[in-house]
Amino acid sequence: MDAVADQRRMWHEWAARYGLDGDEVHAVALRTRPVETFAAVAPGHDPDECLALLHALEDEDVRTGTYAAFDGAAELLGGLPADRWALVTSNYEHRVRGRFERTGLPLPGLIVDAASVAEGKPSPVPYLLAAEKLGADPTDCLVIEDAPSGVRSGLAAGMTVWSVNGPAPVDGAHRHFPTLADAAPHILATLV
Repeated sequence: MDAVADQRRMWHEWAARYGLDGDEVHAVALRTRPVETFAAVAPGHDPDECLALLHALEDEDVRTGTYAAFDGAAELLGGLPADRWALVTSNYEHRVRGRFERTGLPLPGLIVDAASVAEGKPSPVPYLLAAEKLGADPTDCLVIEDAPSGVRSGLAAGMTVWSVNGPAPVDGAHRHFPTLADAAPHILATLV
């Protein structure tokens, strides 16, 4: 799902509330979990207060944001057996469900979200938990990622990682596709 513009806008709104530069905050947020972002860009502020504001902005974004499925997403997700894939996200399940409902994309049977793990991406923990719950050996898993922290997480879990939706490969990814639509037939071919 293409939520990049919404995420950027949300982080800019968060930064404005603290008198910070939105571009700088967003750049840090792309690489770290929220609590780490707050420590880096707003060390003098209460992290619980920072997180409460972020959650309020994200919940509002789920209700009012503009979301679009990446080209090829509906066909790809519709072609995956629900019990053979998981969505591993640094966000929370209720927000993911809300965004997927707004785009009409099918959801997997398993969502590993921020509340599911003590350590998020780039730790291997989220992807290892997904593999365990799917009953899969991590070395048999394929991770599709567009974020550097997600690529590092999948690699640390011992999985094959393909980067998508960017002009250049994310460092470490085994393969790269400029768009999800380009990757979709290759992803589906791995199911055979």
